[in-house]
Amino acid sequence: MFTLLFVSFLLADVLIGLWLASRQIRHVQTHRDRVPPEFSDRIGLHSHQRAADYTIAKMQFSMVERITEAAVLVGFTLLGGLQFLDHHLGVLLDNEMLRQLMLLGAVLAIMGLIGLPFSAWRKFKLEARFGFNRISPRLFIQDNLKTLALSLLLGTPLAAGVIWFMGNAGANWVWWAWGLWVGFNFLILWLFPTVIAPLFNKFTPLDNPEMAERIQSLAKRCGFSLSGLFVMDGSRRSAHGNAYFTGFGNARRIVFFDTLLSRLNVDEIEAVLAHELGHFSHKHIIKRMVVSFAVALVFLLLLGWLSTQTWFYVGLGVLPQLGRPNDALALILLFLAVPVFTFWATPLASWLSRRDEFQADRYAAEQCPPERLVSALVKLYDDNAATLTPDPIHSAYYDSHPPAVIRIQKLKHG
Repeated sequence: MFTLLFVSFLLADVLIGLWLASRQIRHVQTHRDRVPPEFSDRIGLHSHQRAADYTIAKMQFSMVERITEAAVLVGFTLLGGLQFLDHHLGVLLDNEMLRQLMLLGAVLAIMGLIGLPFSAWRKFKLEARFGFNRISPRLFIQDNLKTLALSLLLGTPLAAGVIWFMGNAGANWVWWAWGLWVGFNFLILWLFPTVIAPLFNKFTPLDNPEMAERIQSLAKRCGFSLSGLFVMDGSRRSAHGNAYFTGFGNARRIVFFDTLLSRLNVDEIEAVLAHELGHFSHKHIIKRMVVSFAVALVFLLLLGWLSTQTWFYVGLGVLPQLGRPNDALALILLFLAVPVFTFWATPLASWLSRRDEFQADRYAAEQCPPERLVSALVKLYDDNAATLTPDPIHSAYYDSHPPAVIRIQKLKHG
């Protein structure tokens, strides 16, 4: 029965995803030859058509990727891939902690290897076709090796800690594991600005006194303390532009992609940062962290129950080993199954995210003239080849940001 439920949800997830992608392709193609009136005086037809073609290419690629992911999932579960790995590692290794860590590592390694060609194709074919890719094959390999090393260095103690708690902390293991997870996230937040991010990019202090003064004044006006303003060499990897806040407490800093600074003027950058400060003012980031920690606790409580149910293993194509711990096996199965059974929550998460974006836009319009943010957004839509005519249903289901036309209209008319 659980197997039928799993297959039904997986088919629904895949078919809905493919249907929505098809809708997006048809809708964008239909509106390819006409720029929306709200943008006709700022974005040319050629740029609009480029954005349409880029969106369609991404959708077609995502359809292939989604089918592959579903096939890999079925291969691990119902077709016996995970059972095969667990059995052979059980034969090879007597140390239970090492056996379970190796099982986790093997699954993640296989998924990573399968995903690597898709990542390379996205960078060197799809992104390059539209002029966005600037990463070299050598740098691409270096980035992946660094990511692998960081995953092993940081992820192995986390996984070992969770598995140890599951097997040795009794009925309260969930709370110990949850505390470890929360602590791990704060550790990453602390390490990211000064340790992790510099492994991949070069950061230099912002060398623009006028811009720095404007930003510091804006931050002070919004009650936001800063420890620094930095420029990141994002152009080494991509032509896309961005800016972000990082760190917490007194170590917060603003980071600009060099590609962003080359496209927006001081007024527009101030407006973009006012939008980001709107997220800070409305405590969106803190709220999302609280929600993510609460969701993690729910999943750990669910794992605590499911790990004792034989039908959970058997229904997903795995026979748990008798007389040996199956904690890593249960953890992997939950990791694989949860997205299948929770895909329906995607539009809710998207709606909540869009609501936050509207709030941040309103905040920015209170700090700066709204036409400055409008001007910045139009440039970013144009430069990043973001479609101006998404399918409404696809957008409602997936998009974390409001459609361009609606967002601009709200900024202009309140």
